[in-house]
Amino acid sequence: MANQLSSESSPYLLQHAKNPVHWVAWSEEIFEQAKSQDKLVLISSGYSACHWCHVMEHECFEDKEVAALMNKHFINVKVDREERPDVDQVYMTAVQLMTQRGGWPLNCITLPDGRPIYGGTYFPKDQWMHILKSLVHTYANDREKAIEYARQLHQGIQQAELIDQPIPLNEFSSERLHEMVIRWARSFDTLEGGTHKTPKFPLPNNWNFLLAYAQHFDEDKIINQVRLTLDKLALGGIYDQIGGGFTRYSVDGLWKVPHFEKMLYDNAQLIGLYSHAYAAFNLPHYKELVLQTFDFLERELRSAQGAYFSALDADSEGDEGKYYCWQPEEIHTLFGPEAPLVIDYFNINELGYWEEDKHIPLRKNFDVAFAQKSGLDTTEWLLKKAEIIQKMLYYREQRTKPGLDNKLIVSWNAMAAKGLLEAYRIFGHDAFLVRAIEILNWIEHTQWNGQILLRINTNGNKKINAFLEDYAQTIEALSLAYQATGKISYLNFAKQLTETVERDFQNEQSKMCYFTSKDSKLVSRNMEIHDNVIPSSNSVMAHAFLTLGTYFDNQAWINSAKQMLQNLYDGMETYGSGYSNWGLLLLRFLAEEKQMHVLNESNPNFVYKATVKSNCLLSYHQQLPFSQLYPTDAISVCEYGVCHKPVQSIEEALKF
Repeated sequence: MANQLSSESSPYLLQHAKNPVHWVAWSEEIFEQAKSQDKLVLISSGYSACHWCHVMEHECFEDKEVAALMNKHFINVKVDREERPDVDQVYMTAVQLMTQRGGWPLNCITLPDGRPIYGGTYFPKDQWMHILKSLVHTYANDREKAIEYARQLHQGIQQAELIDQPIPLNEFSSERLHEMVIRWARSFDTLEGGTHKTPKFPLPNNWNFLLAYAQHFDEDKIINQVRLTLDKLALGGIYDQIGGGFTRYSVDGLWKVPHFEKMLYDNAQLIGLYSHAYAAFNLPHYKELVLQTFDFLERELRSAQGAYFSALDADSEGDEGKYYCWQPEEIHTLFGPEAPLVIDYFNINELGYWEEDKHIPLRKNFDVAFAQKSGLDTTEWLLKKAEIIQKMLYYREQRTKPGLDNKLIVSWNAMAAKGLLEAYRIFGHDAFLVRAIEILNWIEHTQWNGQILLRINTNGNKKINAFLEDYAQTIEALSLAYQATGKISYLNFAKQLTETVERDFQNEQSKMCYFTSKDSKLVSRNMEIHDNVIPSSNSVMAHAFLTLGTYFDNQAWINSAKQMLQNLYDGMETYGSGYSNWGLLLLRFLAEEKQMHVLNESNPNFVYKATVKSNCLLSYHQQLPFSQLYPTDAISVCEYGVCHKPVQSIEEALKF
């Protein structure tokens, strides 16, 4: 049996292609069909690596009794939220307004015109059938009540995260940041890192902001919390101690038991975060983590096109985490007399025990401390550890692997390029630069058609007009690529994309940007404002406006960045975690970035590997408006609109 999903390319939709439910993929035509048949529309959104999506599929969507009910009374629509975050965003907002919570799977029932009337996340079979029957009864017997509720809810959706009027511009103050961090710090878990909230998500942008804030204002308490959090993450089960890479979150407060799905966007950002942390703390285990996570991306997610696939599933053989867990007997079989050392290091014991004789590898100590505790020479232990990991990795790869989501997503790959370019700036490893440039070349030459970006590429099938996050993340990555290579073509492409955003996404009054372009036909056109596991597309675009506005001396873009920040400025202090990337933007305005104009016509390549702090904008070309007034064959370092005397060497310039 196959439904209408069998011809789709999305791995998530294909997972449901043999359900007895008569699923159809999202399209504008579904609502015309619903109106002609006078049926409610059931929109079910998720993603291929989602464990609870699999559970609900098995309990409900594979069940013939449930399917018969759904098929008789509803137009049933499956949505891959990673392909269509715009659809997911609208109906997630509706569910959050109705229930004050959200998550995936997301299930929302709408009127035939697409306006929602009910929704939630995971439902077991009996509850799901009861809800569906109740909705059918209400629609048949009390339709006016359903229509009035939909009207009110629709108004709420349209107003959610919508800023269409500008807040008058005013001066920014560091006091806003201090108040934000003071409030935020009350939630810090000072024993295990992160905050006291569970489940625990890494939220890399939060710690990037707190690190930058602590360095700028010399706040030891915040510095210590950042380091504690990054150490605990690196030691915990949320990090794959054998193969590298992070899972989405920990279900507990100890970073021990992960939700085992591995997402490209998490690992892309964490590479950048740990690179920044290495620059701040000079801790070798941060560098090792960056290298190991890069190896994971190359080994598990790299496509033939040079870009990275989206995700690995939480489950294998229908069992969550089975691929990643170990039994002590396996360690004894693999290592014989050395097994006690391996068990002690990775805690394949009571500490690492999870359930059903599954043990999650995690650590109590970093390598120097472990070697000392075990009476080993550190250098010898590091060599031995590399052999142990290689052996365990080879053994693990013989198991049934978790499913791979082989979509290539522009925004997630742009984030990967950003993380790798930050790592290149700090560590100087050419492999980071090579992969980042290959990703950006793929975006420009494959996903850009000369007018718009296409968000998705699955098996060569390019589709779906890109959203604000795709443009904003790509612009930022291209800016970093220019700073790493000096190739002005990256900035010129970034300028094209910024002009596209200004034309197709920006609200002319508030300067905020809609998530969808002006040709969107959804029931609501919303703005993404709050930072989450990924920084909000508006906050990323505000950074991009400031950077590109500076390079191209475009005051309108610089003013857009300032206006966007001003719109959020009052209230930032109440929700630090949700405004962390806006906080980084405020830092840029409060502590104006240094500018380094490296204009050497005879040898333009001589500084490309110079290590410069991330709060410095580099320019290599006098044809940029940014650098037209500065002397050639010299390096000019400027800050707050004042320049130091031009110098001839990187060493002299870095003194400034």
